[in-house]
Amino acid sequence: MKRLFSVLLICFLMASVSLAAEPTKGDAEAMVKKAVAYVKANGKDKAMAEFNNPQGAFVSGTLYIFAVDFNGITLANGGTPLLKGKDMKGLKDKDGKAFIAEMISVAKSKGSGWVDYNWVNKVTKKPEPKTSYVQKVDDYFVGCGVNRK
Repeated sequence: MKRLFSVLLICFLMASVSLAAEPTKGDAEAMVKKAVAYVKANGKDKAMAEFNNPQGAFVSGTLYIFAVDFNGITLANGGTPLLKGKDMKGLKDKDGKAFIAEMISVAKSKGSGWVDYNWVNKVTKKPEPKTSYVQKVDDYFVGCGVNRK
């Protein structure tokens, strides 16, 4: 009985840790603000190299920075560096929402804000509701997304 209780306690504690470890909107917004400060301190070229580095300072678990110019061209993507240079403006989610175009619009018109969309989870391969915080920097934006609940 003691062993069963110990196993259940360990399972509960592990589940609690994994639940607490899921990134929040606050985590995404903080990552974007950190990235914008990095751009201002180090310049665009150095920042894009760092943002595009999967082992860099702007990738943490499922959080990563992406940057897209106002023409829709990916400047950096810590989650999928191969997207660098790709035109993403017309990219649509499963519901037909052109979410990159909306991110551009939010960054240009408001300076920063949240955009909701559906994105395929790399592990489950199923679309999940996401939200990304984006912030304008010159003629592009920096963003970071998390799962929506």
